[in-house]
Amino acid sequence: MDNIILIGMPGSGKSTVGVLLAKALGYGFLDTDLVIQQREGLLLQDILDQFGVKHFLQVEEEAICTVDCRRTVIAPGGSAVCREGTMAHLKELGPVVYLRVPMEELTSRIQNLATRGIAMEPGQTLADVLAQRAPLYERYADLTVDCLPGQTLAQTTQMVLALLNGRR
Repeated sequence: MDNIILIGMPGSGKSTVGVLLAKALGYGFLDTDLVIQQREGLLLQDILDQFGVKHFLQVEEEAICTVDCRRTVIAPGGSAVCREGTMAHLKELGPVVYLRVPMEELTSRIQNLATRGIAMEPGQTLADVLAQRAPLYERYADLTVDCLPGQTLAQTTQMVLALLNGRR
């Protein structure tokens, strides 16, 4: 396995599970939100506030399509699935694992909705975003892990490892 890509909604645990998974496998870890911020010289929320969602998705696609790594767990932003080019590139890099989290759990995990840098149109709710993206996560996922209320991120990591080992 070359790389592992974790997709899912903001608050699904991609970054934390990604670090735990990278440690367990002896891989590197890459959060593409940080790549975007470094390239643009702005925080994600500032990009969204100043230029809007459409521009943000374009910047995200450009940044992710520059990613070229080996033996790395990659955690793209939750909106990566909104662009086919972004997902085509990520799927070339390795298997895509969807961390599927129920809406109620996402709501309890995300306290900073207005400042978190989530690609949402004005007036959209987190539930609207999930409804829009869930079919895309399902479409692009090679594997899916259900993240249930009360499940620890360490347990989620173990579930991802078990699924990946089943693929080998």
